[in-house]
Amino acid sequence: MNKSKVAIFTALSLVFLLFIVSWWVSREPEIMLEKIQQSVSQQNAQAVVGYTTTTALIMVTETLLDKPGGYLSNDILPPFSLLDNMPAWEFGVLEMSRDLVLAFRKDFSRSQSQSAENAFLKIAQPQFNINHRSWVLPSAESEYRKAIGQFYLYRAALADAEQTDNQFYARADNLRDWLKNVEKRLGSYSQRLSASVGQERFNTDLAGDAEARQSTMSPERRIVKTSWWKLDDEFYEARGATWALLHYLKAIEVDFADVLHRRNAMVSLQQIIRELEATQQALWSPMVLNGDGFGILANHSLVMANYISRANAALIDLSELLTQG
Repeated sequence: MNKSKVAIFTALSLVFLLFIVSWWVSREPEIMLEKIQQSVSQQNAQAVVGYTTTTALIMVTETLLDKPGGYLSNDILPPFSLLDNMPAWEFGVLEMSRDLVLAFRKDFSRSQSQSAENAFLKIAQPQFNINHRSWVLPSAESEYRKAIGQFYLYRAALADAEQTDNQFYARADNLRDWLKNVEKRLGSYSQRLSASVGQERFNTDLAGDAEARQSTMSPERRIVKTSWWKLDDEFYEARGATWALLHYLKAIEVDFADVLHRRNAMVSLQQIIRELEATQQALWSPMVLNGDGFGILANHSLVMANYISRANAALIDLSELLTQG
């Protein structure tokens, strides 16, 4: 009898311990806007164009790897392999970071389409695109850290007046091209989150172009609904992506200040940042609820979709301002 009680107590203690560990590693990192500015100030690099955006990318991706519990997406042992909210959050951060890294390589570091690629970014960008679930030979973390190392070298070169081959060009067209990719990313998240309640959608794939064609025929209408098992994954992926984007846009506000002021677009960027800050409010419910529209229960996915849609609409307006200027 005593042995049975000991076994039960041990089992319950183990379950409780695993619960505490799972809760601890599933906490989302805090917003680091002030830390990024402090880091730039400590280096006395406020006047170096591109330094703040590069620092934001470094700090966001390092947080992805070094937050409590580390990087979880490729863990194969329980309890970490049983968690899905934090890996979804990590993937959202990673996707938004990959878009920015590609913009660094294609646009921000190049003066013209015929200019040579930056040597550091040429190495870093493919390393960020390894399968995020790869756990050995090589592991995702090791490749991401190598890529971050290249960005450290790139950032140091930006501040070195003698290394003129390493530049960050804060131009309206560079910023607009990256924002166009962000628009599509946010639009996808908004659609996926809105599908939490299920809805009939018309096919608008070829709208606006009478001569447009597509590979195979699609139905005029279809029912779109996110699986109940995927609701929290969609929510946390969007939450991670907007967390990362919030830091990147705040850095853009610094490095592209002259361009934004000249196009009278600074207030538009600040409004986008305000909407993204709202996506990071604390979730007090122990789970992501999926109420039906105006039903009794809340629908956290629709609330998140609302903020993302508002941010995306403001992004489209900002892109127009950059184009018209």
